[in-house]
Amino acid sequence: MRCPFCGNDDTQVKDSRPHEDGAAIRRRRICGSCGQRFTTIERVQLRDLMVIKADGRRVPFERDKMARSVRIALRKRPVDADRIERIVNGLVRHLEAMGETDIPSRDIGRLIMETLREIDSVAYIRFASVHWDFRETKDFADILDTISASVSGDAGEEFSPSDPKDKD
Repeated sequence: MRCPFCGNDDTQVKDSRPHEDGAAIRRRRICGSCGQRFTTIERVQLRDLMVIKADGRRVPFERDKMARSVRIALRKRPVDADRIERIVNGLVRHLEAMGETDIPSRDIGRLIMETLREIDSVAYIRFASVHWDFRETKDFADILDTISASVSGDAGEEFSPSDPKDKD
């Protein structure tokens, strides 16, 4: 592992521990050149996932990008950091278990929204507004009506914007 401080390849593991309920390994390392200490986290990766963007481009799946999006949606909401990490781990495991290596970005967005909808309606709306590229207050009103209907038991179909756009 390369040292993030000096770039030297000679680093040594000083301590390893299970992390995230055994789903990852946390390693404390020390650089043999500059003596700086740093932490790495290793996770199992079942397969290399590729994201198919709305314009047809194929890009590598980035777990950190998904985690950042979920954290932003849940910012200042009553969900602790450990739960957010478990949510992201579950989402990644779900994607890996699908058996496909090429996954459309809209499917990833839908999966995240389904998960957020069960956890926190404000986070769901935040994420949906970016994923579907809301441009008018009417878009927010429509999704709020859908959520209100589902809470009152009048839910028909799930919200879908009139002009869906996948946000890359």
